[in-house]
Amino acid sequence: MDPVKQFAAEREERLAAYAEDAGFRRLSRDFLEASMRKKYVYNFDWLGRPIIQYPQDMWAVQELIWTVKPDLVIETGIAHGGSLILSASILAMLDYCEAMETGAPLDPRQSTRKVIGIDIDIRPHNRAALDAHPLRPLLTLVEGSSIAPETVETVRAAAQGHRRVMVFLDSMHTHAHVLAELEAYAPLVSRDSYCVVFDSFVEDMPADLFPDRPWAPGNNPKTALREYLTRHPEFAIDKAIEGKLMVSVCADGFLKRVA
Repeated sequence: MDPVKQFAAEREERLAAYAEDAGFRRLSRDFLEASMRKKYVYNFDWLGRPIIQYPQDMWAVQELIWTVKPDLVIETGIAHGGSLILSASILAMLDYCEAMETGAPLDPRQSTRKVIGIDIDIRPHNRAALDAHPLRPLLTLVEGSSIAPETVETVRAAAQGHRRVMVFLDSMHTHAHVLAELEAYAPLVSRDSYCVVFDSFVEDMPADLFPDRPWAPGNNPKTALREYLTRHPEFAIDKAIEGKLMVSVCADGFLKRVA
């Protein structure tokens, strides 16, 4: 067998085995719960900015961006900006590779690829750090509630002219808020691209894991995406991504646009 095909086949065989391994899946869930109690996700940076995400999920994000090759990524929730910088860095790599292939000049300030980051409160020290970052030319920062009509209109206007669009939802995690975000931004996702709904794992965790938050089992991103999918058959859950990661906060949250 061709070695490349053999490697791919072996990978598929491993992943299929994961799905049948109840012990492995239980250990993965237990680690997810224990690590969230320890604030494990607060320990990492991407190109100098804190990124409050699971490393496994960010690995999936870079694979998706590289595969889909979007010219626009829309993210709700900025925090310290690490996830924006991750998205921008992969978009910059896409620009670099295309420039190498075509011989075109490479200037990030002229890139048509952009990341739009939305947050209700972009704190001054985080804005200053992002403004000073080398990848700042690829970023558009929008301050305001992600579901406010004026914010949605601003983002929709900025999305005009972009052919491949990807969306990441990671702000307020209540059912009502995430459902409103899905209604606002998922329609912008291009076919064969993704809307990734973060922190849908809340539905599968004990209620006492979030004592100081307004979300909980029964009221969270997973309940919102389930309701959204009942009315939007153009999206389907890509279970293969979560099945590969094993530890992910995006349980059922990798939504692929299929129509």
